[in-house]
Amino acid sequence: MARFSTKRNYKESFWIIKMSEKILVPVLGESITEATVSKWLKNEGDAVEADEPIVELETDKVNLEVPSPITGTLTNINSNDGSVVEVGALLGTVSVNGDKTAEKDKSDKSEPQPEENNVIKLEAQKDEGILNEKNEPEIFDEKDETVEDQPLVLTNEIKESRKKDIIKSNQTLSPAVRKMVSEKKIDLETIKGSGKDGRVLKGDLINLMGVNPPPSERKIKLGQEERIKMTRLRQTIAKRLKQAQENAALLTTFNEVDMTNVMEMRKENQDDFQNRYGIKLGFMSFFVKACVVALKNFPAVNAEIEGNEIIYKNYYNISFAVGTDKGLVVPVLKNADELSFADIEKNIKEISEKARDGKLTIEDLQGGTFTISNGGVYGSMLSTPILNLPQSGVLGMHNIVDRPTAIDGEIKIRPIMYLALSYDHRIIDGKESVSFLKMIKENLEDPRRLFLDI
Repeated sequence: MARFSTKRNYKESFWIIKMSEKILVPVLGESITEATVSKWLKNEGDAVEADEPIVELETDKVNLEVPSPITGTLTNINSNDGSVVEVGALLGTVSVNGDKTAEKDKSDKSEPQPEENNVIKLEAQKDEGILNEKNEPEIFDEKDETVEDQPLVLTNEIKESRKKDIIKSNQTLSPAVRKMVSEKKIDLETIKGSGKDGRVLKGDLINLMGVNPPPSERKIKLGQEERIKMTRLRQTIAKRLKQAQENAALLTTFNEVDMTNVMEMRKENQDDFQNRYGIKLGFMSFFVKACVVALKNFPAVNAEIEGNEIIYKNYYNISFAVGTDKGLVVPVLKNADELSFADIEKNIKEISEKARDGKLTIEDLQGGTFTISNGGVYGSMLSTPILNLPQSGVLGMHNIVDRPTAIDGEIKIRPIMYLALSYDHRIIDGKESVSFLKMIKENLEDPRRLFLDI
């Protein structure tokens, strides 16, 4: 009976490892532990360049692209579209061009054909370290008792068992497939996979169990309704809004602001402003400036609750809501108190374009202390915005409508905007909330105050 060494060919293994790189799920930011594979931008066998995006991940907050670590060929995809993956999980493998083929050719040429009785797959030989540097079995004397070269007797029973283990290990299963296999206790050996190299796909398991296609892939027979699975972003939006209602003592206070002076100032200085800075002067810069002044005077609105403690923040990062095709995202304007009107307008435009193009990064969404939501761009007259936890306040802007108002005993038509401040009553008292909103109103009705910091 043949005997084989358990020595590993470390030199060969090291060479193979150095010729490929793993594609791992990157660190996604605070409080984000998992993501969904949105879509692969490359297929197995495609050539890729270093730093070229090859897979798109969808997180609770934003979509992001994972680049290739090296220039080479995408040789393996471990997580298919729709799979839920954790931070650090293996997405796939990129190998240097030609190394996989060369390695295979080398193995085919150098490997002798053993007797049928002792056939073992090359993968098993490498895994168990039973080949020497010449890819030939080593024969040892029975008296050789060296621990490192301890002989391994291969009976037919052992060979059959290993063969089964190899088959199972070679099955590159997506997380969704592994979950179904585990829950339903499915024997993979009874399934003929329809994927590449016989890979078992989710559809194979569905067909085996006789389960109907998911609702997203079919229309309901009765009526014209269609069921579509919620995206992770939409699920997160729903979850966070519900958490805000359940975990905070929500209250909303209202006021109205006469936008006459702001509109006149914009009209008078628009051309000069645009010629100098290359961007239009909008309303958001006035509101951001007004909010920063009010936040400095009422620090509780810029604070948050953490356990039994209140965290007062001496920096002013203004979050602003942006509607996209996939849902509402809330990027952050960092250090708004240090920005000029032009800087605010430029940053808001740049970040808004990134949001609509799906190119926001995790850093663009973190660190906000107060939120502004402009429903007026969609024609909203009045609303009660919901907190963006863990923040304690959110300002709702609405559309500007000409309304009759009493000024010095006379009825005049003025451009009026309704403002709404939703706040966490656990940390912000009624007096603070009303005074905060009143100060915003005063600074907008007389925008000269913004330059005097009063």
